[in-house]
Amino acid sequence: MDLGLQDKRVLVTGATRGIGRATARAFADEGARVVVSYHSDESAARDVVKELGSEERAHAVQLDLEDPQSVIAGVRAAEERWGGLDVVVANAQTWLWVDPDQQPPLEDLPVDEWFGKMRANVEGHIHTVRTALRGMRERGWGRVVLLSSVTATTGMPGSEIYSAAKQALHGFARGLMWNSDGILVNVVAPGGTVTEQLANVDPAILEKSRKETPSGRLTTAEEVARLIVFLGSDGNGNINGEVIHTAGGR
Repeated sequence: MDLGLQDKRVLVTGATRGIGRATARAFADEGARVVVSYHSDESAARDVVKELGSEERAHAVQLDLEDPQSVIAGVRAAEERWGGLDVVVANAQTWLWVDPDQQPPLEDLPVDEWFGKMRANVEGHIHTVRTALRGMRERGWGRVVLLSSVTATTGMPGSEIYSAAKQALHGFARGLMWNSDGILVNVVAPGGTVTEQLANVDPAILEKSRKETPSGRLTTAEEVARLIVFLGSDGNGNINGEVIHTAGGR
């Protein structure tokens, strides 16, 4: 299937590792020009650019979800690189779910440890998308893919803040779809996914997750990336406002 992505201009936030890196690679494989955003590790972003080919096909920009001006500057730099953006993949996040054995109950969690992160992971993504929307509207075509998690709907011990932030993105997509002017916006919600970050997770938790997954295994980052690429392409003709799980049946 020709996904119509040749020379399309794609911004992937948080593209230096995991699902973001796999997604950047998958878009590049389809002929897209990819902007690789990073929070602080410019060297890792440069490595991804090299992996994708050259500065003619990929470019790195800094973007910090906790800083509204950084979001604007990052999106504008991405647009200026190739004269606009056709696809935005809002993948970056400023924290991960924490094992409940390693954090206090919600009522004992200091406000300054989560309040700003909650805002960044909701408002930061919304700000990223809204900054890119004007150009997409003017061209009458665009694709937005937001990264969520199955925990937004299923929950998990210790995931109160994380799940709340991800669920907010579902509501954002459902609202934006009514005022999209040719732009399709969807949410991808992975479950347990094989990335380098799993090296820091207790193996017992991973085994429990695997046993609770109907397919009997965790998802790979490349499998999630393929869905993101489809939703961000011409192959997606009219899927809009949906939350699609990539979690082996969970």
